[in-house]
Amino acid sequence: MPEKQALINRITNETKIQISISLSGGPLKLENSILNKKNSTESIATQATNSQTIDIHTGIGFLDHMIHALAKHSGWSLIMECRGDLHIDDHHTTEDCGIALGEAFKMAMGAIRGVKRFGTGFAPLDEALSRAVVDLSNRPYAIIDLGLKREKIGDLSCEMIPHFLESFAEAARITIHVDCLRGKNDHHRSESAFKALAVAIREATSSNGTNDVPSTKGVLM
Repeated sequence: MPEKQALINRITNETKIQISISLSGGPLKLENSILNKKNSTESIATQATNSQTIDIHTGIGFLDHMIHALAKHSGWSLIMECRGDLHIDDHHTTEDCGIALGEAFKMAMGAIRGVKRFGTGFAPLDEALSRAVVDLSNRPYAIIDLGLKREKIGDLSCEMIPHFLESFAEAARITIHVDCLRGKNDHHRSESAFKALAVAIREATSSNGTNDVPSTKGVLM
């Protein structure tokens, strides 16, 4: 896939978000950070290799961890920074990060042509196993069934985990079905779901060997 990049700045009264993304990986940087990294919560969701740059700072540790997994296994380079109203709760930050990431993905993809369009992914994490199916349909829809039982994982409300994925799908204008098929540990269930989605996205955005629009309608817009 040719290099596809986007830079998103999303500012509301509740959050300020900046995202730089390259769907084909590689070096990536932000010219001006919106965070004071010295005073911000340190994130373990930082990784730099020859093929990928990943640096996630949302202010919510477990959300950073999930977005890191999504970027890593999708093959993206992703820098994501958010300053949100976490003194209220985690809702606005999580939702707006999903929206902004979806907008960045859509912008980076551009016209849907020359790609497989559909993707399927399975990912285990110990006892947990998740399945994801993706359609780059321009028809946003999300069915998320993770079967989470805890109230929170770290500082992230479990109800916000599917909502993040729903917000991402809506803004990216894609269809996703993500199910955790089995598992006892909610951390494992969630992480396997994000990894499965990453595998499915990577397949859906991979080249099909043509420059055609992958639709019988001849258009996806």
